[in-house]
Amino acid sequence: GAGKTTLLKLLVAIERPTEGSIVISGQNVGTLNPRAVPFLRRKIGLIFQDHKLLFDRSVFDNVVLPQQIAGYGAKDAMRRVRAALDKVGLLKFEKAQPITLSGGEQQRLCIARAIAVDPEVLLMDEPCSALDPKSTASVEELIAQLSSTYTIVIVPHNMQQASRVSDRTAFFFEGALIEDGDTELIFTNPANKRTEDYVTGRFG
Repeated sequence: GAGKTTLLKLLVAIERPTEGSIVISGQNVGTLNPRAVPFLRRKIGLIFQDHKLLFDRSVFDNVVLPQQIAGYGAKDAMRRVRAALDKVGLLKFEKAQPITLSGGEQQRLCIARAIAVDPEVLLMDEPCSALDPKSTASVEELIAQLSSTYTIVIVPHNMQQASRVSDRTAFFFEGALIEDGDTELIFTNPANKRTEDYVTGRFG
C-alpha cells in the first residue's frame, strides 16, 4: 500500500498522475496522446508478478506475440525471440508449453518476452514473490546480468532482496517518496528517521 506498484503503472501510462510530471526520453508521460503510448511502451518492458503467460501457446509463441503486435517482420521477430530466450537460458524449451516450466523458468520467460522488443528500461513488479529460494536466486542472478544492458526498476519481494539486487534504493511510505540513494547507505546510514525505522524492523 506504499505506492510502489502504482509508480510502475504511472511509468508506462497505465495510470496517469494527478499532479507532478513523469518525463521519459524528453516526453511527459502524463500528457501523452493515447496514440503515442504504444511507442513509449516499446522502450519499457514490464514484468508482472503473476506472469500473465498464454498457457495455450508455446514458449516461443509467448515471446513472439509482442513482436507481432509491434509490427516486426517474421524473420526479425524470430531472431529477436531466439536471442531473448537464449539470454534467459530457455532456448531449449522454445517448443514447450509454459505449464511444463518451473515457477522460476516461467518468470524468466516473462523476462524474455519483455527484452525481446529491445526496451531501454525493465520494470519488475515483485518478480520473485511466488518463487522458492532456488528459483529466486536464479532470477536474481539473471537480473544482475541484465543490469549491465538495461536500466531496471524493481519492486522487490522484501528488504533483503532490495539490498541484494539494487545499486540504488528508494523508500516509499503512504504514497510518498521518503528517501532514495545508494543502497548500502540506505540500509546502513539512512538520512530519514522513517527510513531507519523501517530498515531496522521497527515497523513494516
